Amino acid sequence: MGRVKQERATKKQQELLQFVADFIKQHDYGPSYREIMRSLDYKSVSTVAVHIDALIAKGYLRRQDKSARSLEVVTTHSSSLDHAPGKDILYEKALKWAKQPTDAHTKDVEILIKALEIIGEKEKAATIKKELDAVSDSANS
Repeated sequence: MGRVKQERATKKQQELLQFVADFIKQHDYGPSYREIMRSLDYKSVSTVAVHIDALIAKGYLRRQDKSARSLEVVTTHSSSLDHAPGKDILYEKALKWAKQPTDAHTKDVEILIKALEIIGEKEKAATIKKELDAVSDSANS
């Protein structure tokens, strides 16, 4: 089963995507179409809607629900778009289990380490591995 190639965003769409990601990072909620329009010097809200609809169709954005300000970035293409709270949850859970390993959690920690590596959090995965090794070494001493 091959990986689906994602259609590239245009330069204007990338600019809008960057604005949305930065806005969310700063405010913890999505911008309104009017805020996007003003910030990016668009002439109308419909221009914003066209770009947002295209970014949703291409898989870069999604709406959490039908409410205003519910836009979220789906795909991160640069470190400045790296707004994924799930990464922190994976890291915190794996680190907690690594510090107090049980037979039941050892496999879970290994899975979470692999998940962190897959999503590009190699440093966090390495930190957890070191913690797991340190706890394991002290238990064997």
